[in-house]
Amino acid sequence: MELDLGAVRAFIVIADHQHFGEAADQLRLTQQAVSKRIAKLEAALGTTLFHRSRQGSALTEDGVAFLPHARALIALADQATASLRGSNRPLRVDVLGTRLAATELIRTFHETHPRVEIDIVTSSGLRSGRAALVNGTIDVAFARVVGALDPAIEHMPAYLEPLHILVGRKHPLADRRRVRLADLRRSVARMPGNAPGSEWAQYYDDLAQNFGLVIDIEGPNFGLDHMLDEIAESRDSYMFSGERLRVPWHPDICQIPIVDPTPCYPHSMLWHRRNRHRALPQLISHITADFRSFDPGRHWLPPTEISSGRWVRSI
Repeated sequence: MELDLGAVRAFIVIADHQHFGEAADQLRLTQQAVSKRIAKLEAALGTTLFHRSRQGSALTEDGVAFLPHARALIALADQATASLRGSNRPLRVDVLGTRLAATELIRTFHETHPRVEIDIVTSSGLRSGRAALVNGTIDVAFARVVGALDPAIEHMPAYLEPLHILVGRKHPLADRRRVRLADLRRSVARMPGNAPGSEWAQYYDDLAQNFGLVIDIEGPNFGLDHMLDEIAESRDSYMFSGERLRVPWHPDICQIPIVDPTPCYPHSMLWHRRNRHRALPQLISHITADFRSFDPGRHWLPPTEISSGRWVRSI
C-alpha cells in the first residue's frame, strides 16, 4: 500500500475544518477533487475516515486513530523538502536589533565566510524566536535563554558581553575611565519601554536587585538617537550598553566600562536540531572558536546562569 501525500494532507485539513468545502478553499482545489482524494485514501486504508452529514464531516473512530500519524507523516515530508530547499537559500538569522552584539557576531562570521548568504531578521527576542525556530521561519536565533525550550531546539553559549554605561558630559561620572557598580547607586538607569517578562528585562531586574540599582522603565521607547539626546542632557541618568553596541557618535555622550565586577550579558545561539542548512555547522564552529568563558573573579552573571554551568568552560 502506498499513501498519496496529497490525500493525507487533504484529510488533515478536512479534520481541522470538519467541512469538505472549507478544506477545498484552503487547498485551492475543487470540492470534487478533495472528495476524490479522500475516497482514494479510504480505499488504500480499507476504512471510512469521515461521517458525512449536512452539518459537516466528523472523524470516524478509525479517522481519529489515523490523524496523529497523518500529521507526523506530513510534518516529516515537509521537513524533508525544506532540508533540500534550504541548502541553497540564505541563512536566516534572528536578532533583537541590528545595532546589538548578535549582529556583530554574524558580521564577523560573514567576513570570514563571504560566500554564505545571510538574511537578518529582527524580532522581539526569545519569545518570538522559539516559535520561529520550531516552525522553520528562521535558522538561527541569538538571545538569552531563560525558561524551558522546545526539545527540538539546540542552544549553546555564544558571547558574554561586558556592559558599559553611556552618560552625558554633565553627569558626575563623565570623567571616569571606569565605573564600579557601587558608583551607579546614586544615578538612575533609563530603559524606557522595557518589555516586562522579557529575557533582557529579567537580567536587568536581577542586576538591580543584586547591586541596589534603580532602573526607570517609564515612557515609550523612541529609539537610540532619542535616548542619547535625553542622556546627554541629564545630570543623574545613564543607560546601559553592551561592549559591542554600535553607538552613533554624539558630541555629549561618554561610554565607560563597568568594573568590580563587570556584569556580562549572556547571548546564546539557538537552532533547530533537524536544521540542515549547510552554513549552520560553519557558524557553530565560528561562534565556538571565539567564545570566552565566564571569569568569576571579574564578571557577574545572574544566579540562574551560574547554576546552569553553561558559561563556565574553556574553549
